[in-house]
Amino acid sequence: MLLEKLYDRNLIRPPKFILTNTHYLVITGSYLYGMTTEDSDRDIVGICIPNKDDIFPHLKNEIVGFGKEKQRFNEWILHHVEDKDNKTNYDFTIYSIVKYFNLAMQNNPNTLEILYAPQNCVLHCTQVGNMIRENRKMFLHKGSKFKYLGYSYSQFNKAKSQTRVGKRKDVVDTYGYDLKFMSHCIRLLDQGLQILEEGDLDPQREREKLKSIRRGEWSFEQVQEYFNMKEKQVEEAYTKSSLPNCPDEEKIKSLLLNCLEHHFGKLDEKVISKVGEAEKKLEEIRNILEK
Repeated sequence: MLLEKLYDRNLIRPPKFILTNTHYLVITGSYLYGMTTEDSDRDIVGICIPNKDDIFPHLKNEIVGFGKEKQRFNEWILHHVEDKDNKTNYDFTIYSIVKYFNLAMQNNPNTLEILYAPQNCVLHCTQVGNMIRENRKMFLHKGSKFKYLGYSYSQFNKAKSQTRVGKRKDVVDTYGYDLKFMSHCIRLLDQGLQILEEGDLDPQREREKLKSIRRGEWSFEQVQEYFNMKEKQVEEAYTKSSLPNCPDEEKIKSLLLNCLEHHFGKLDEKVISKVGEAEKKLEEIRNILEK
């Protein structure tokens, strides 16, 4: 696996469990969107399972919320890793499976998209990775509208900003906006619409349009008009979408536990107590009475 190769060459030093417990590893960014150029960096995003007592802190006698909070693994991030032998630069983000599930459940665009990566962008995938990929539609819901629109607005504002230096300033001076940020803005709008209309995501579907924007072939007026049109379509799709209004947390939690059991082996009641249907119904009744 890529992580082990770079570790053996002393280019990265992540926590040791990341090398053996990473279950899914994807190249994202321009590679994922089908927009690579000669100077494209390799953005690597993955999902790992940390040590058992990191996920279940009570196993080391920790009472969550009591005393000094213990540091638990959430993610490992390392930028600007230069592989001179292969003339490649890497940026790494490896999430704990628990943090990843939370972000994907919120339909965070940067997190959700890796589950829809084409096979040529998947660098490593175990059975646990396949379990998550095969159930990727479980994470989708109508809340994606707010995430994708929010991220798109952010990119649009960055694209209009005149505070640039170096090559990026030259681009803004020439075209009136930042081509890279604007391509991300339009990509997010298109992807958000695709999720709401189809309940699916193809990160490379609009690559030719995005390449055209990156080449500076769209005027700012054209981009603005397209943005306004797509924004309206997203609002309409939200109303008509057959996706659920919010994620099914119980179903997603069940998938998470299945992944953890596949990795650790059977989780007994000392690790996690599984609630039966009768107990769930009683809890629902209690919640209703309390309201």
